[in-house]
Amino acid sequence: MSDTVALAVDDGVATITISRPDSLNALNVATLHALRDTLDTAESEGARAVVLTSAGDDAFIAGADISHMVEMDTAEAQAYAELGHSVADAIESFPAPVVAAIDGYAFGGGMELALACDLRVASEDAILGQTEIDIGIIPGWGGTQRLPRIVGDETARRMIYFGDRLSAADASEHGLVGEVVPAAEIDDHVASLARDLAAQPAAAMRAAKDAINTSHETTLSAGLEFEARTWAGLFGSDDQQEGMQAFLEDRDPDFE
Repeated sequence: MSDTVALAVDDGVATITISRPDSLNALNVATLHALRDTLDTAESEGARAVVLTSAGDDAFIAGADISHMVEMDTAEAQAYAELGHSVADAIESFPAPVVAAIDGYAFGGGMELALACDLRVASEDAILGQTEIDIGIIPGWGGTQRLPRIVGDETARRMIYFGDRLSAADASEHGLVGEVVPAAEIDDHVASLARDLAAQPAAAMRAAKDAINTSHETTLSAGLEFEARTWAGLFGSDDQQEGMQAFLEDRDPDFE
């Protein structure tokens, strides 16, 4: 796709690799645009699961490119924030699950892109943090909004106010990541997880993601109404018919 973002699609799984290892995979403007375009391409190719990963052994994504930000004025900073938000929103709204494979540092903007993913798997070597306070700013790509929803208000405030770094084990304890695996096993483990996700019924998976995401944006009563409509809308689909018939016949379903 570009010099800094690669896409590989295999059997319904799209693997997107950020590749700026000499800069700890920091996100500059070109890389953000390439990542957003790559997500569009993965969707057009019918990806049923996405893995977001990175090159090198030291960092998942160390953050936004500070060398680009240092001379920004307010208008330029606003545009950069909007670009980062557009990428995070594209991950969050992607019509299939997105899994972050976090190996090494996930700081600042890198942490924020991981927060936009559906699932997060960390290696034992991972270190995670919203570290923007150390350079005199706050998270600008969704961290102040998504982090409290995942880890709770108190933990999020401590991470953002103090720039706390969490080990993979501590991140797991706070619910920030779902699994911690040895560094040597993370690629294979996440690939297996993504294959399992891709094997699920695509329409139901998209509906589940939409319903869960809606729960963060609305009241309980409105969310329940959305869930009921979405649930009912799956009836009559090939996957619903196949899944229920397979259950009644005591066999594995063959989803589309």
